[in-house]
Amino acid sequence: MEKNEMEKFDENLIRDKIYSIRGFQVMLDRDLAELYGVGTKILNKAVKRNSARFPPDFCLTLNSQEIQNLRSQIVISSWGGRRYQYLVFTEQGVAMLSAVLKSETTIKISIKIMKYCCTLVKHYVY
Repeated sequence: MEKNEMEKFDENLIRDKIYSIRGFQVMLDRDLAELYGVGTKILNKAVKRNSARFPPDFCLTLNSQEIQNLRSQIVISSWGGRRYQYLVFTEQGVAMLSAVLKSETTIKISIKIMKYCCTLVKHYVY
């Protein structure tokens, strides 16, 4: 993401990419990869190389029923499909991704996601 795009970054981009799965608010690997400006495969390989940083409450692997439920909510191709599992990341997983991917864009986007998540929590708590 270019500097001027980063300044115009809209919270709606984040809000529209947050889903509720297993009681967690999560973001899809492909959505995070798009926001970070990396390929989904690259993001998932980084997670696999650093698996100790992603316990089950940071990163979840979707089962077939969860994938089917998401297909009904958003556009996920059922034709052709992916050759690897769908991963989703909680707020803590998003924070850890910025440590693993280490790009300036990833860090800035992760900060914006974390700030947005904090505003969500404030709305529910107060």
